[in-house]
Amino acid sequence: VQLQASGGGLVQAGGSLRLSCKAIGINFKNYDMGWYRQAPGKQREMVATITNQNNSNYADSAKGRFTISRDNAKNTLYLQMNSLKSEDTAVYYCAQLATGGAGVDRWGKGTQVTVSS
Repeated sequence: VQLQASGGGLVQAGGSLRLSCKAIGINFKNYDMGWYRQAPGKQREMVATITNQNNSNYADSAKGRFTISRDNAKNTLYLQMNSLKSEDTAVYYCAQLATGGAGVDRWGKGTQVTVSS
């Protein structure tokens, strides 16, 4: 089982990036999924989650700027990030969530997002 995140990079403040996470080896459509991030010296934090029924939830810092989505036909999770700020700089991880909101069952490898001011 793999969660393969991609799409990170260096972008100027105010710019946009779209992260992708390809799920391999799981029945993707059945699972709630999420994006988390970890900045240097800080704890990993939730950015956005999406249920298998397409209900989404966002951290306050992401509301109005980020959009989580999924394409079950492609087994892929997305995070569209607009109006990026320097404080969005972090390693971003996709995650397969545990049933019933009981945390994370599986982490993908992270992808670095760096926002220059």
